[in-house]
Amino acid sequence: MATSKVLAGAQVVLPTGTLTNGRVIVEGTRISGSAPADAETIDLTGHWLVPGFVDIHNHGGGGASFTSGTVEDVLKGIHTHRLHGTTTVVASTVTGEMDFLAQRAGLLSELAEQGDLAGIHFEGPFISPCRKGAHSEDLLRHPDPADVRKLMDAARGHARMFTLATELPGGIDSVRLLAEHGVIAAIGHTDATYEQTVEAIDAGATVATHLFNAMPGLGHRVPGPIAALLEDERITVELINDGTHLHPASFELAFHHAGAARVALITDAMDAAGFGDGRYMLGPLEVEVKDSVARLVEGGSIAGSTLTQDRAFKRSVTVDGLSVEDTVRAISANPAKLLGQYDKVGSLEPGKDADVVVLDAAFDVKGVIRKGEWVVDPF
Repeated sequence: MATSKVLAGAQVVLPTGTLTNGRVIVEGTRISGSAPADAETIDLTGHWLVPGFVDIHNHGGGGASFTSGTVEDVLKGIHTHRLHGTTTVVASTVTGEMDFLAQRAGLLSELAEQGDLAGIHFEGPFISPCRKGAHSEDLLRHPDPADVRKLMDAARGHARMFTLATELPGGIDSVRLLAEHGVIAAIGHTDATYEQTVEAIDAGATVATHLFNAMPGLGHRVPGPIAALLEDERITVELINDGTHLHPASFELAFHHAGAARVALITDAMDAAGFGDGRYMLGPLEVEVKDSVARLVEGGSIAGSTLTQDRAFKRSVTVDGLSVEDTVRAISANPAKLLGQYDKVGSLEPGKDADVVVLDAAFDVKGVIRKGEWVVDPF
């Protein structure tokens, strides 16, 4: 059972700013506003305390797949990411046959009901063949609202997001359907024009799936979807900050233009995250991971990432020069708000789940607490 403990002496990042020589009180599974007399005090002087990371776009890790693995495989992947500070994770699928995706939704929804997952993100099959990336073109289909509804029903209330090429037939109607049911409609793997993207946003789309990747580039006469997604205050943009998916200048442009309140750092991780180089399967497609970069064996398209959120955090601060506070917003608070779970996770406030990441002065993970229990003990 979790015990009461006071994490003391660290720099504590709160929604209102950073508290020097602050403390976080953990009582049972939650953060408390006061410490019982018998609470254990843990000296974390010289460290940072930040809320557990929230990843809304993740396909697996630790050699295990969320897209095709067993329950044990999915739990292994979840645990791998917890070791790197991600205490809340949404499992992302990849394009497959509709019946198979419905079956996966059933398996993943069981883990969501147990509290191991924060929900399901369907990435494909409702995407553009022009921007398919690491998805099987033979299995792509238009976003017919009836098909979207089938997967929503299979997820038993745990569908959190669908990535759609909203310019395809049925796209706008599917966006409206998702919005009506409180499910995120994300624009991605799209060949949409600027005008078509604006139409989708007006219909209720609220997220840009891995901005810049799998969509037309930003043009000065034909601005395409990127300009529409960056300029609209209703859109949160996903960014994969691994140094491979985005040039640092593109990352800076997006973060500067959208602002810290409209960025969600994601991993888009696949099986090799936290595991190593080698050959893997992403859905029906074979992937080779070399020097930590995942690419399809056939065609060479980037196939997800091997990123973990601790590396994204460290890179954002030490390479891109973001403030720790802005990075926390992008990696914890904003995605928690998108999921409608900010009342439970995403910040270090009394009453919320005791999900805490301990970082050293170099922003490396030294400890992880999830719901009051050490996943990584710093001592």
